[in-house]
Amino acid sequence: MTDSGLGRKRLSRGALTGSSIALATLRLLDEKGTAGFTLPALGRALGADQTAVYRHYAHKDDIVLAVADLLLEEVLDGYHPAPCWRAAIADLSRRIREVYKRHPAAGSLSGSRTTGRTGEKQLVEAFLAAIIDAGFEGQEAALYYRVAADFSLFWAGGHAGYLALDPDRQFTDESSWTREYFNADPQLHPRTAQTKQHLAEVGFDEIFETALALMLDGIEVRAPKPCTCTSTDHPTIRPRHSRA
Repeated sequence: MTDSGLGRKRLSRGALTGSSIALATLRLLDEKGTAGFTLPALGRALGADQTAVYRHYAHKDDIVLAVADLLLEEVLDGYHPAPCWRAAIADLSRRIREVYKRHPAAGSLSGSRTTGRTGEKQLVEAFLAAIIDAGFEGQEAALYYRVAADFSLFWAGGHAGYLALDPDRQFTDESSWTREYFNADPQLHPRTAQTKQHLAEVGFDEIFETALALMLDGIEVRAPKPCTCTSTDHPTIRPRHSRA
């Protein structure tokens, strides 16, 4: 027996695992978005009664945390730390963003969560390795780890939330820069009117890379050990892209 929407075969008894539930949930979020993530829909996707999920997860939120951790495992798939701590942090940050872009619905639920699971523990270790390579210790190491990791996760999660919107809502949001702000009254909002022609030109890629560079510049100023990579390896302002 298969589910007509997702084409899943009904699982044999005992085949359901915590991992298979998390993977099915990720597929469901990819295909149906957050609105389509319901326990009845998950049961159909699994080919099992929805109550079987509770043998592995006490609450729906526990499934969200498992999915969030799957994304972090994907972030680290194939990751090899760069010799320079700054390049390593930049690589991790970009990887998080790319994974969340591939899974926007799941990413929108994940950016502000703490999973306490395997993927997250490995990611914490990777970020901390780079921060400690920069010479930070103790409380400072914890602080600058949080600065780098939270910047990366929150930025990626926020962007994923936008990408998870339906196309009409994305268009409405984006067209505001030309519909509303381009017509700013210079008497009421003089700075906006002064900058209006450029507001719609700035793309998400450029915003992210600039924010990443600013964050890393701030850490480097305070780092006991300077970065060893060349300036050409540093995150910098890239050519403008679309806002998608």
